[in-house]
Amino acid sequence: MNIEDLDPEVSKVIKKSTPERQAEALQLLEMMSGVTGEPPKVWAGGIIGFGSYHYKYDSGREGDWLLTGFSIRKSALSIYIISGFDLHKTIMQKLGKYKIGKSCLYVKGLTEIDPDQLKQLIQGSVDHIRSSH
Repeated sequence: MNIEDLDPEVSKVIKKSTPERQAEALQLLEMMSGVTGEPPKVWAGGIIGFGSYHYKYDSGREGDWLLTGFSIRKSALSIYIISGFDLHKTIMQKLGKYKIGKSCLYVKGLTEIDPDQLKQLIQGSVDHIRSSH
């Protein structure tokens, strides 16, 4: 996969980062496209997302959001695991070095985590969201 062959918006987001982050972005693009079967799309100005689902809260608020995706930051990659992490405890124990937010996995670099475990985590999250929405 080549940055120049991507959607211009996606390419623009990736090109803003360092060569190392660009290489990691290409790895995530390949992995997430393979898991979702969807092309990358830019969401919210800087998130590269794959697929979408419709959500509706009890409050009546509703919208569409990505199935999975990532953001490129200087200090870390933010990988969006929409299902959260409670469903994936076994994978999380084997993943490597990371921090988490509600549905965001922060890694300093892809070399710090096990790529097979990351792929399983993304697959599990996507499968869960698809089956529950």
